[in-house]
Amino acid sequence: SLRGSMMFEKYDAYKDSGLESFPEIPKNWQLKKLKFLLDEVNIRSETGDETLLSLSKYKGVIPKDSLDERAGSASTLVGYKKVFKHNLVINKMQAVNGLLAVSELEGITSPDYSVYSAKDNSVNIHYIAFLLNQPEYLAEMKKRVTGVMEGFIRLYTDDLYDIKAILPSIKEQNCIVDFLQKKLVEIDQAIAIKEQQIALLNERKQIVIQKAVTQGLEPNVPMKNSGVEWIGQIPEHWECKPSRYAFRAVKRFKRDGTEIKFSVTQKWGVIPTDEMQESATQAVSFDGFQICLEDDLVLNKYKAHLGVFWRAPSRGLITGNYTVFEPLKGINSKYFELLYHTPVYIDIFRTIVYGVIEGMMPLYNNDFYDMLSIVPPLEEQLAIVQYVEEQQKEFSKIERVFLGQIEKLKEYKTTLINDAVTGKIKVA
Repeated sequence: SLRGSMMFEKYDAYKDSGLESFPEIPKNWQLKKLKFLLDEVNIRSETGDETLLSLSKYKGVIPKDSLDERAGSASTLVGYKKVFKHNLVINKMQAVNGLLAVSELEGITSPDYSVYSAKDNSVNIHYIAFLLNQPEYLAEMKKRVTGVMEGFIRLYTDDLYDIKAILPSIKEQNCIVDFLQKKLVEIDQAIAIKEQQIALLNERKQIVIQKAVTQGLEPNVPMKNSGVEWIGQIPEHWECKPSRYAFRAVKRFKRDGTEIKFSVTQKWGVIPTDEMQESATQAVSFDGFQICLEDDLVLNKYKAHLGVFWRAPSRGLITGNYTVFEPLKGINSKYFELLYHTPVYIDIFRTIVYGVIEGMMPLYNNDFYDMLSIVPPLEEQLAIVQYVEEQQKEFSKIERVFLGQIEKLKEYKTTLINDAVTGKIKVA
């Protein structure tokens, strides 16, 4: 099992802590209120020139890139709080969500943050930060924050100071911090490797799909030049012809009341607009909406170069901003959805859309009609679609395994930190 406590020894003896959250703590640990462990740092910037810092839940204290706070002038940052290396920085409003970290940087931060240093050399500030990030301590903060509404709950210094910390000797604090910092780097590296494996898997999937839709499933058929330089060779008996011979744009407005309202998304394709969004636009009449039928190819004409071409799953309503293409005889629109999503076709679309600004680059019907599309015989289109769907299922299965492993590593990390700083395991 990945669970930390199984791989480490326990302390020799435990005692009753008197705390609800940790009934038992190692015998030689103490309980001390945070006011005896921390000093508030409240030194203000006189120039506002220091690096502006921000606090991220996953990255800790980082430089705040955006210039929005400096937009007025440097004088707007005069009076901001100075942060020194090894200060504990806490977002007063978000403390209960674990927005706190030790800074490795010097700089300044908004007065909405509290800044603390270790009171003396019997305290390792990193140990305190690990401890305060534990659910049991976040719950302690939550009990103490003032304010009526979520989001307006400030953690004041006096309330923080009142919390009792469980505290090993400084020697043990240092050991725990060294152990955790080393382990967390190892776990994060393992997670990064899994994430890289997922990225490689998706690349591999793209290659498999592109090969199937541009070269077919038979490895030994005679090939010919497609006439499209980016595609190169295609099977000899396939055709390559302008898309007007595969699709024609249609506008249908006659409704029969059975239509589902669809939205077109870059990630999921044509999907039913969920009830929530529906109710938001309920007052809007559907006058401008058009009908798509099952097997139509629906295009967001401003996002053709991002591959936003999808087969409609059934009869439905979509806004007039989309282009609906009806497949002609011998055309399976799912095959063309796959074809038009390949990197090679996305590059082709990029070259034929007009416009200077991202998001304002429409694909005009005539340009689409003139573009050459690969057209295999219909039965091969169907076989390729089926093959790709099976491949995608296999790839998804492998991806789920990796995602499960990442989840376990993250759980292990959480458990390990909690076990180490609360004395459930002995790492020193």
